[in-house]
Amino acid sequence: MSAAGGTSAAGGSRASGASSASASGAPVGGLTRERRVLIIAILASFVAFLDGSIVNVALPSIDRDLGGGLATQQWVVDAYLLTLGALILLAGSLSDAFGRVRVMSVGLVGFGVTSVLCAIAPTAEILIGARAAQGAAGALLVPSSLALIISTFHGVPQAKAIGSWTAWTGTAMIIGPLLGGFLIDTVSWRLIFAINVLPIAFTLVLLHRLRGAGRPEHPARIDWVGAVLGALGLAGPVFALIEQGRLGWSSPVVWIPLVLGLACLAAFIAWERRAPAPMMPLGLFGSRNFSAGNIATLFIYGALSFGFFIVAIYLQQVAGVSAFLTGLSLMPPTLVMLFLSSRFGALSGRFGPRLFMTVGPLVAGAGFLWLISVSPELNYWTQILPGLLLFGLGLSATVAPLTSAILGAIADAQAGIGSAVNNAVSRIAGLITIACASLIIGESLDLDGLHRAMIATAAMLVLGGLVSWFGIRNPRAAAADASRADNGAAPVG
Repeated sequence: MSAAGGTSAAGGSRASGASSASASGAPVGGLTRERRVLIIAILASFVAFLDGSIVNVALPSIDRDLGGGLATQQWVVDAYLLTLGALILLAGSLSDAFGRVRVMSVGLVGFGVTSVLCAIAPTAEILIGARAAQGAAGALLVPSSLALIISTFHGVPQAKAIGSWTAWTGTAMIIGPLLGGFLIDTVSWRLIFAINVLPIAFTLVLLHRLRGAGRPEHPARIDWVGAVLGALGLAGPVFALIEQGRLGWSSPVVWIPLVLGLACLAAFIAWERRAPAPMMPLGLFGSRNFSAGNIATLFIYGALSFGFFIVAIYLQQVAGVSAFLTGLSLMPPTLVMLFLSSRFGALSGRFGPRLFMTVGPLVAGAGFLWLISVSPELNYWTQILPGLLLFGLGLSATVAPLTSAILGAIADAQAGIGSAVNNAVSRIAGLITIACASLIIGESLDLDGLHRAMIATAAMLVLGGLVSWFGIRNPRAAAADASRADNGAAPVG
C-alpha cells in the first residue's frame, strides 16, 4: 500500500503551504493540524482500499441482477483496475503540480459521484463505465493522502503517521469482504457502492477546513503523452483478452484493439526513454533488485488477484455459499499477514530478502495447490482453510522483503517514484490475470475450471519465487558487485 503514494511523496517538500503551516501545529476546529491531516489521509485512502476489497464478493449478485456472465464480472473488476493502474503514476505528478489538497478534493468528489453512479447503474455497461471512472478518481486519492502526511510530518512522527495510515487502511482488507457480504445478503449489492458517500462527505468537510495547503511553488511537469499511451496500451490488450471468449480471436473487434494496444505500449516505452519528465523513469530498471523485484511482483500479485477472484465466484455461484460467509471464509490470509508480516520483515532485515522472496511464494503456491482438493461436496475446514492458511503464511514471508528489496535498490531521492512504479505493477498484474480468466476456465466457472485456475495461480507464485532466487541479491552481495564494478571487475552471478 505504501507504494501507492510514491510519486507525490517524492515531491512532498515542494508544497510550500503545507509544510510551512504544519510547523505551527495550531489546533484547527478542535484538532491539531497534524491530527487532522492524518485522519483525512486515512479516510481518503480507506474508501479506495475498501472498494477494491469489497467488490469480489458482489460479483455473483451483480451477474444475477444485470447479466453478462463471466465477461461482466471480469469487466467490473478490471475497469476499475485499468484506470487505477494506468493513472496512479500520473496522479502523483498531478498532486505535485496542483497541490495535494486540491487534487484530493477532486478525487473525493469524483469517487463519491462515481460510487453513486455504480449504485444506481441500470445495466452492466453503465456499471462498467462508472467503475472505470471510479478507478480514475481512486488514483488521485492514495498518492495525495501519503503526500499530505510526508509534507506535514517529519522525522520520527512521520514514520509513526505512516504506520498509523498503513494499519488503518489495511483494515479495509478485513472489513471489505465482511461488510460487503452482509450488505449483499441483507439489502443489495448496490449498497456496497452507496456507502462510500458518507465517509467521503465527512472527509471533504475536514479537508475544507484544512488551510494553508495551496499550490506548490515549483510545480512538477506532467507527462501527458506517457499517460495517454500507457492507458491505451493497457486498455487494448485487456479488452481483447476479456472479449475473445465471446467473439473469438479472429474478430476484428478483438484483434484490432490488441494490435493497437501493443503498439501504444511500444510507443510508451520509446517515449519514456526521451521524455523530459517521464512518468516512469526507465533508468530505475537498471538496478538488478528493482527489475527482478518488479518482475516477481508481476507474478505474485497477479496470482493474488486472480486466485481470490476465482475462489470468491466459485464459493457463491457453484458451491452456493452466501456472500457474507464467502467474505468471512476468505479472511484467514489477511489475519495471518497482520500477525506475521512485521516479523518476517525484521528477519529479512537481518538475513536479506532473497530467501524469503523465494520460499514465501513457493509456500503460497502450495496453499493454492491445496485447493485442488475441493470436491462437489465442499468441506471448508479440510479443503479450503488449510490452503488459505498456507497462502497467508507464504505471502507474509514475501511482502515486506519484496518491498525492502525494491526500495533498497534505488537512491533515497527516487524512493517515491520507485514505490509508485511498484504499486502500478501490482495493480496491472491483477488487471492482466483477471482479463485472462476465460482463457483458463472457459466461458463459465465449474469445478474443473476451479482446479485449472488454482494450478495456474500456483504456477504464477512459483515463477515469482524462481525470479526472486535467480534475480534478487542480498544487500551485501549487491554492494560487493557494485564495488567490483567500480574497480573494473565483472560482477559475480
